[in-house]
Amino acid sequence: MTKLPWAALAAGITLAAAPPIVIQNARVLTVTRGAFTGAVIVKDGKIAEAAEKVMIPPGARVIDAGGQYLMPGIIDCHSHIAADSINEGAASVSSMVGIEDVLNPDDISIYRALAGGVTTANILHGSANSIGGKCTVIKTRWGKDADGLKFEGAMPGIKFALGENPKRQGMPSEGLFGVTQRNLRYPGTRMGVEDVIREAFTEAKAYQAEWKEYEAKKTRGETVIPPRRNLKLEPLVEVLEGKRFVHAHCYRADEILMLLRVADEFGFKIRTLQHVLEGYKVAREIAAHGAGASTFSDWWSYKMEAYDAIPYNAAIMVRKGVLVSLNSDSGELMRRLNTEAAKTMKYGGLTETEALSLITINPARQLKIDDRVGSIEVGKDADLVLFDKHPLSSYAKVQKVFIDGAVYFDRDKDLSERRLLELNKRKLLEKEKQSAPQQKKQDRRPQ
Repeated sequence: MTKLPWAALAAGITLAAAPPIVIQNARVLTVTRGAFTGAVIVKDGKIAEAAEKVMIPPGARVIDAGGQYLMPGIIDCHSHIAADSINEGAASVSSMVGIEDVLNPDDISIYRALAGGVTTANILHGSANSIGGKCTVIKTRWGKDADGLKFEGAMPGIKFALGENPKRQGMPSEGLFGVTQRNLRYPGTRMGVEDVIREAFTEAKAYQAEWKEYEAKKTRGETVIPPRRNLKLEPLVEVLEGKRFVHAHCYRADEILMLLRVADEFGFKIRTLQHVLEGYKVAREIAAHGAGASTFSDWWSYKMEAYDAIPYNAAIMVRKGVLVSLNSDSGELMRRLNTEAAKTMKYGGLTETEALSLITINPARQLKIDDRVGSIEVGKDADLVLFDKHPLSSYAKVQKVFIDGAVYFDRDKDLSERRLLELNKRKLLEKEKQSAPQQKKQDRRPQ
């Protein structure tokens, strides 16, 4: 009997050694090349063929979809799962820290994301800082270690934040004689947020010039001492040089325009505006700058900044020429991004393909990984999701999830193993209960 790809992975066998997979009799939603009823062949972790009729390779494992829907893996452009901590809130600029150092492969949210069809996620630093920490793009390869989660070759990013979150005045604390005081931290206003960003990039430009002068002198053969490394400014120089993307948390139209002006002044681009709930007000300016927008479907009124949010935001920005995606910012909501996308058909009249693009090819383009994922095309990574019904239906359930051609989630397998897992859990608890009296006796022994 042919081993399943996930079993091969568990045994340490490489993807190249796994047999080809043929998913046939599926309604294939390619996103970029229309839809058809046919088959997809997966070989060596890549999509080898996608057509109405295919030749089944010798020794291939055949999966009969039975008319179910096959689509590209869902991509979440704003998530915080799989991170042990997300905020270094002490400094206004914390670009020296990075999410890649706190990835937790045992976070159960990874598996839950898989169960919702999410195969790729942009793991962001929090929004406590005007300039936050570095970001990491991952694939939800449940069972891999921290390095195994990382999306190889993805462009690194950094998190910015505007508005209420970075300008917070600190949490109340008990001071002397019972007097309540706040731990103040600059900035305390929206103007201050702009100042922090502007000052940081002024320093980064000076730091960049120091290194350029050093390299020039070294090229001329002069004996020179290199500048002292500054771990805070190095990521900002990468931004200036187009080697690191900026993903900026924002809400209000005025602060969105402020950030676009600052970026233009210093000569870099904002890759994505995150949340961007008032983006519909300044969609033309966002498009002119070349920024993408990763927003919520219909979140509203959960904070003062969100009072002008409307559910038509995503569709309006799409119609104004902005590259738009929908994100979750939540380990819970990311399990239902397919139905979040469906809402844009009601609020804004997007087509099925446009709605699916918001959670597949559009976030892939925003993260510059669209040559690898985001659509069903020959040569791309075999990151695929099989739904029992159309993925834009609220009744649709994920049946199987493939990442790099390997099955990382199987609904039937999950359901069949739940009873066994529960029995194993009970055995472990009973064993622990029985060993407790013995442990107490040992603890009473004189040292």
